[in-house]
Amino acid sequence: MELRPSVSRYAKGRDPCIWMQAGVVRRKFCEEDYNCLACRFDRVIGHVAEENNRQRQSGRPPKGKRGKILPWKENLRALPSSKRPCLHHMKGRIPFKACTQEYRCGSCEFDQYFHDQYSVYAVVRPVDFLEIKGFRVPQGYYFHRGHSWAKIEERSSVRVGIDEFALRLLGPFDRIEAPLVGKEVKQNRPDIAVYRGEHRAKLLSPVSGVVTSINPKLRTQGSLANEAPFSEGWLLRVHSSRLRDELKNLMINTETGEFIGREVERLDQIIEEVAGPLPTDGGYLTNDIYGKMPQLGWDRLTRTFLNT
Repeated sequence: MELRPSVSRYAKGRDPCIWMQAGVVRRKFCEEDYNCLACRFDRVIGHVAEENNRQRQSGRPPKGKRGKILPWKENLRALPSSKRPCLHHMKGRIPFKACTQEYRCGSCEFDQYFHDQYSVYAVVRPVDFLEIKGFRVPQGYYFHRGHSWAKIEERSSVRVGIDEFALRLLGPFDRIEAPLVGKEVKQNRPDIAVYRGEHRAKLLSPVSGVVTSINPKLRTQGSLANEAPFSEGWLLRVHSSRLRDELKNLMINTETGEFIGREVERLDQIIEEVAGPLPTDGGYLTNDIYGKMPQLGWDRLTRTFLNT
């Protein structure tokens, strides 16, 4: 079966919500690229569906329109087995395939195959960026104030990397090291190490969880992260069981843009303090900032911007 990146079946931003496809709601389009963990609508309607089920089980059937809301999986299980769409088809990533596991994805061999293949080769490729004083902020990515990022994929799987600000400020790096597969990372713990010549720095992990894969190229060619920080330059993938709670501590979209704007202003102040007034022609900071201005001080930069 062909595995392919998600392709919208509607106009941009008009992919039908899973709850709509399952017939639970009449009209609702996905605004999170099927990242249900980050979706407020999914949390709210899921809570209602669970509460309705509890009432039915206790012999107090809920009433009214709200009482008719069932979990989307339960609605789809009512269909003939040959007509139950696989969740990956509902998300637009494969042609039609019937679900054979009654939506128990954890015990599905195809689901595991899909993640082994699709998640490795369909590396995150952001399309829309905010441009903040010369630095790119991809939409849909969660950012940590220590300049790491998290991109939610499937089944509580999160891809982790370093943002463009830190890479241009301190890199290119000789190598980047992260915990190996099977090890744990914790949100706000300095689990990522970057090396440049005789210098070393630690970055805080944006999320907690168990490492499921790493990008081995970065252990010998750290500069690859600078070339494609939000796609091929990813560091590791993590399975997180605390994602809903931890996302509250991260920034996304315009909030990240505002943060990066303030970081640029702080960096400008340090540069002016060390090297004198910056040009007033409105130009942006270049790449390899530390390499071109080592007098800024490696320790000062890492302490100020990486929060370690």
